[in-house]
Amino acid sequence: MISIKLPKEEKTELIKTVQAYFEEERSETIGSLAAEQLVDLMIKELGPYVYNKALADVKVLVNEKFNQIDDELYALEKPTQGRKK
Repeated sequence: MISIKLPKEEKTELIKTVQAYFEEERSETIGSLAAEQLVDLMIKELGPYVYNKALADVKVLVNEKFNQIDDELYALEKPTQGRKK
């Protein structure tokens, strides 16, 4: 699987979020480097699970939409039996 590469701005925002979490929830100060390493680890370890779950959710949605379209197309069919030639 291709590794997830976040834009710099998004990664910076995540690093700040991790630092704020440690400060607020654990009363610990964590530096930018440690927070970045944690973000990288979480992306590496959790990323594939989240990605696969998203794919599974999309498969369900696409199948539901396909079935709706199939039903709508079936409703558009013209009757062919019982016609006199």
